[in-house]
Amino acid sequence: MPANMISKILEKAVLPLDVIAPHHVKTEAARTSVLRNPNMEKLQKGYLFPEISMKHEAHLKKYPDAKVISLGIGDTTEPIPGVITSAMAEYALALSTPEGYQGYGPEQGQMNLRKVIAEKVYPNMGIKESEVFISDGAQCDIARLQMLFGPNVTIAVQDPTFPGYVDNGVIVGQTGEADEAGKYAGISYMRCAPENHFFPDLSRAPRTDVIFFCSPNNPTGHAASSAQLRELVDFARRNGSIIVFDAAYAWYVSDEEQAGGGGNNNNNKPRSIYEVPGAREVAIEICSFSKFAGFTGVRLGWAVVPGELRYADGSPVARDFDRIVCTCFNGASSVAQAGGLACLATEEGRAAVRRVVGVYKENARVLVDTFATLGKEVYGGADSPYVWVRFPGRRSWDVFAEILEKTHVITVPGSGFGPGGEGFVRVSAFNSRDKVLEAAARLRKYLA
Repeated sequence: MPANMISKILEKAVLPLDVIAPHHVKTEAARTSVLRNPNMEKLQKGYLFPEISMKHEAHLKKYPDAKVISLGIGDTTEPIPGVITSAMAEYALALSTPEGYQGYGPEQGQMNLRKVIAEKVYPNMGIKESEVFISDGAQCDIARLQMLFGPNVTIAVQDPTFPGYVDNGVIVGQTGEADEAGKYAGISYMRCAPENHFFPDLSRAPRTDVIFFCSPNNPTGHAASSAQLRELVDFARRNGSIIVFDAAYAWYVSDEEQAGGGGNNNNNKPRSIYEVPGAREVAIEICSFSKFAGFTGVRLGWAVVPGELRYADGSPVARDFDRIVCTCFNGASSVAQAGGLACLATEEGRAAVRRVVGVYKENARVLVDTFATLGKEVYGGADSPYVWVRFPGRRSWDVFAEILEKTHVITVPGSGFGPGGEGFVRVSAFNSRDKVLEAAARLRKYLA
């Protein structure tokens, strides 16, 4: 049979495209009749840290042999001390016995852990174990608190600040749309910059219902002084506001900064808002085991809601928060809580986590020294695992991309923490010593 005849037969025998390759055919996606939450449409791009992870993955595809060092997302790297993991392992093994098995625990957390937190973290501050609510981490508590407050409150945040406060506020409907600078209508952005010693000018700040305040601050690394926190508490008391005080990095405040009688010394740096007189009437405190005990994967934290904290109608905030917790949460992992107890109940446990914190604080010192010797304007690192570096006249994302391209080191662009972070990058001390030293060498070579 001639070749041209064979070709004609084959052409006629070819099946339609939608039969042999239906995945190439564009069809309209199936839809339900459910309307999208309009607040989700207000959110800008993706959440900051997953975006960083995607850029990390894209860089590895471009440079598959590159030895990328992450000084970006604040994920711990040091092993959890054995005194803590042994306690968790012992508890977990006991679950396989009739005597040691436990099912659901109290939604508010095991009372022994709540009691230890009240006694060891808040000595002489009047915190009762019944005011401590154990959780699966501070970020989850932020979301539960925003659910508690609802869509009709006004909020204020430090600028720059941890993006979870803002994004959760957007999701529950507390804000309007974002402008070109990234600021959402309905949020008061309290500028915290080197020029004002990273503390907002409260004389110019509008009154809001809720004030989110993180100290030591993420991302700037600044730990507020006793005088600054007294000013904040007095401001909240005058305005009838509630402070949500994020103390996730409190263990990084240097011991010498604590000297001088708690909240009574103007220059010391409190680890808790409750060191300030009157704070129990206006403040909720959230904290986490993630950054001082390495529980980023284990997941454990707590919130303190004092009995004196009341709504405008006189009803206790703690009662409503308890209702939120019992409705949305079945309680933190009992194994994780056994680990939390081992962190705090004995001097051995507390000393072990202090040693871990010491590793990251030394890493931060290395990074601060690196940027300082290069003549860079650098902040943080003393009372925080974060180093905040200014690049005048530069866009944060451009600096992030350039450092990644030239040194294979991951940082975080400051603008991801709010408009006030533009022109800065955050560099994390969370990595092994050898990798931090290697990253410092690469940065010195590039930035010099």
